[in-house]
Parts: sequence; C-alpha cells; structure tokens
Amino acid sequence: MAVTLTEAAARHVTRYLGKRGKGLGVRLGVKTTGCSGLAYKLEYVDEMAPEDVVFEDHGVKVLVDPKSLAYIDGTQLDFVREGLNEGFKFNNPNERDRCGCGESFRI
Repeated sequence: MAVTLTEAAARHVTRYLGKRGKGLGVRLGVKTTGCSGLAYKLEYVDEMAPEDVVFEDHGVKVLVDPKSLAYIDGTQLDFVREGLNEGFKFNNPNERDRCGCGESFRI
C-alpha cells in the first residue's frame, strides 16, 4: 500500500509549509459527496492522529486515515499548472468513473 507524490507536488507542499512556518505534511482522504459519490480532501497537517498511516516521498509526509486508504491506495499526488490554473491532481488507479464537473469520483 502506498500514496506517493511527484517532485512538483513535493516542492509545492514544502514551499507552502515554509511560508506557514509550521506543519508536518499533508493529509489526504476522501469524503462522501457529489454526483459520483466520493471526493478527495487535502489539508495541511500540524499534528498527527494516532490512527494515521504515514507515507513519505521526496521528503514530504502524506498522512492518510485508514478508512480512506482503501479508496486511495496507489494514488499519486501531482501539482500541475495548466494555463492560468494550478492545483493538485490525483492520479488514482482505483477510479472507475468521474463526474462531469470533476468534483467527485467512483471506485
């Protein structure tokens, strides 16, 4: 089981944590929402929860709660710039379908 980051994602997280002046890494999980059922949630983390599963890639920690891990195992977190837009992209091999608006997915 693993969740990984590209170099671009790791650079972005490291830069942002430096600006914040604190933080352990990022927490990646899923929540029930949207037309396809699940949506990614990503937040910066200052404290680790006892149940967190921790992955480290390019010097950045990614914390995942055990319930979300079943849905995002094998996911690679990327940071992309497309024109004027930039943001995180989730490359999840478990996704079977994604809603038209891109907000949610189904396993």
